[in-house]
Amino acid sequence: MVTRNLRIAAFIVIAVVGLAPTMVAPALAADPLGTWLTGDKKGKVRIVNCGVAICGSLVWIDEPLDPETKKPKIDKRNADASKQSRPLLGIPIVLNMKPSSAPQSWEGDVYNAEDGKTYSGSFTLTGANTAQLKGCVLGGLICKAQTWTRSN
Repeated sequence: MVTRNLRIAAFIVIAVVGLAPTMVAPALAADPLGTWLTGDKKGKVRIVNCGVAICGSLVWIDEPLDPETKKPKIDKRNADASKQSRPLLGIPIVLNMKPSSAPQSWEGDVYNAEDGKTYSGSFTLTGANTAQLKGCVLGGLICKAQTWTRSN
């Protein structure tokens, strides 16, 4: 009887140890940190931890030079006039979001350099290498979303 109980206990330990990697894998896949290619494939945003939030900065754009001036593009559409002369590349906070109640999702602010406005939004992992970025106005009545892809 003791031998049988030991065999059952050993089987349970082996089963738990064997399943442990599959139980950990989803948590590892739910990591938003890294560099992401935007939905229009015209930019890359690097997401890092910043306290309890995640923050993103623009690290690459497909056309870094302004076609008219032949100089690096600047944040000329920013609603804050004091920021309109800063380089578009390296904008420190493209997104600033805290974990939400939904799984694998963060909520907060997202800055759109194309129109110079900041929107309420969310960043939700939809797979190990895909995420949906959503920006909203009017308290979430009107939203626009795009799928981002993890970049190497």
